[in-house]
Amino acid sequence: MPHTLASLVNHTALKLTVLAGEGRLDVPVRWAHASELIDPVPYMEGGELLLITALKLDAEDPEATRRYVRRVAEAGVVGLGFAVGVNYEGVPQALVDAAGEQGLPLLGVPRRTPFIAISKAVSAAVAADQYRAVTAGFEAQRELTRAALSAEGPAELLARLAAHLDGWAALYDASGAVVAAAPDWAARRAARLGDDVGRLRERPAPASSVVSDTDGDDRVELQSLGTGRRARGVLAVGTGAPLGTAERYAVHSAVALLTLTTERSRALQDAEQRLGAAVLKMLLAGEPDHARAVAGRLYGGLLDAPFRMVVAEPVAGEEQSSPSSGGVGASGVLDGLADAMDSAAARTGEAVLAVPDGGRLIVLVADGGAAAGACAAYAAEADARAGARPRPGGRAGRSRAGHDQGLAVGLSAPTGPMAAANAYRQAEQALSVARRRGRTLVEHEDVAAGSVLPLLADDAVRAFADGLLRALREHDARGRGDLVASLRAWLARHGQWDAAAADLGVHRHTLRYRMRRVEEILGRSLDDADVRMELWLALKATSGGQGE
Repeated sequence: MPHTLASLVNHTALKLTVLAGEGRLDVPVRWAHASELIDPVPYMEGGELLLITALKLDAEDPEATRRYVRRVAEAGVVGLGFAVGVNYEGVPQALVDAAGEQGLPLLGVPRRTPFIAISKAVSAAVAADQYRAVTAGFEAQRELTRAALSAEGPAELLARLAAHLDGWAALYDASGAVVAAAPDWAARRAARLGDDVGRLRERPAPASSVVSDTDGDDRVELQSLGTGRRARGVLAVGTGAPLGTAERYAVHSAVALLTLTTERSRALQDAEQRLGAAVLKMLLAGEPDHARAVAGRLYGGLLDAPFRMVVAEPVAGEEQSSPSSGGVGASGVLDGLADAMDSAAARTGEAVLAVPDGGRLIVLVADGGAAAGACAAYAAEADARAGARPRPGGRAGRSRAGHDQGLAVGLSAPTGPMAAANAYRQAEQALSVARRRGRTLVEHEDVAAGSVLPLLADDAVRAFADGLLRALREHDARGRGDLVASLRAWLARHGQWDAAAADLGVHRHTLRYRMRRVEEILGRSLDDADVRMELWLALKATSGGQGE
């Protein structure tokens, strides 16, 4: 425990007496320093016992003494030691009164006790305290190491660390989710720090921060885990006071041990990635048996049940148009998605096969598993954030939600190893639709079960449609008839003259005349099914096709 003024007073060899400030003897003493300067404050750091003989100070002048005592007290000096019988036979009453007014402990030092003896006592106590802290830190390191190697792993390590700190500890994974906490109630406390953890994860590891808590009495420190560009996790510790030396040693040991358990070697990562790439290549080549043999225990379980293929790629949006725009980088959005799926799978023991493919990420995830759910949740959150942001011109919208987030994802239907190549095509098709619709995630089932009309929301399709119908619109604009509306009604009624004419409120002969004019202007026959299909899609793709 820290050395205090009380322990100095109780030191039998020093023979110190308390003359003022009896109620503040429990304050720690960082050092003992002798100075006869009238103003020693520039040379003080705070926490010192200042030893004086009043060689230059008129200790019998109440005003001068009051100014001196007030100044050193405001500088953080924790006590004064006055040498009796050196320059003054007794302790001047003015000094006692001034110390009492400031509540500053004043200790009488007998003539036979040299200042150096007090300094040595303080120095020995400080050294002993540091030795105890280092010893406790090494003991904590040994105990935490044993905990890390136990069957419970990080959970047991957190429990031991919380006990050493007399506080709580929590571990977050690469996605920012709480994976373990000690004691159990700390999980709720840790969950409230999501935003702070997210900001720390954005900084290169190692990094740390102190969190101010407005909801409780604890002081929280966050430490990132990892040695690379991205943090592999975050350790949070909460205590009732700033960490001491021994506690700091324990936290640093925990950070090192958790980094070892969460940061796998680059060689192992590369080997797993090469293995995953080989398994994927065999699946796409129609060699499921070979893929199973190579997958082994690492990915074999994934191939034994229905899985889904995920294809993701970054998409440049308005917010990424310049380096200072604040948008997420291409590799960052893929890393974020991969972390979300990996973390979710790790919590449930699922296997996930992820293979970077140029600027893309291809992932095999169990159908209905935690990784697939994390992918959907990640995409939904991205769309929600983008949809809430103002669009250029002050309008809010979602038409480019996924693009603003810089990510597009296609998800195949559930499949097995025999149909992996088809699943890849499905995921690519869904990815193409996601890019066109401006959404972060599109599932193949949505494409297959939905309407083809949303696919027409494309600039190239609109340009084709406008060009195809331009002559008819120009004809109508000159007041020479209503050919576009007539064409739309006739196509909607599948070429039934009477029904289409009734919808328009004209005679069927009038409608026949208008359709002949359409053929003459376009130079195309309405008897051709392909022509009718193109005209109908052109009407649907333009504003005129949706009701003018």
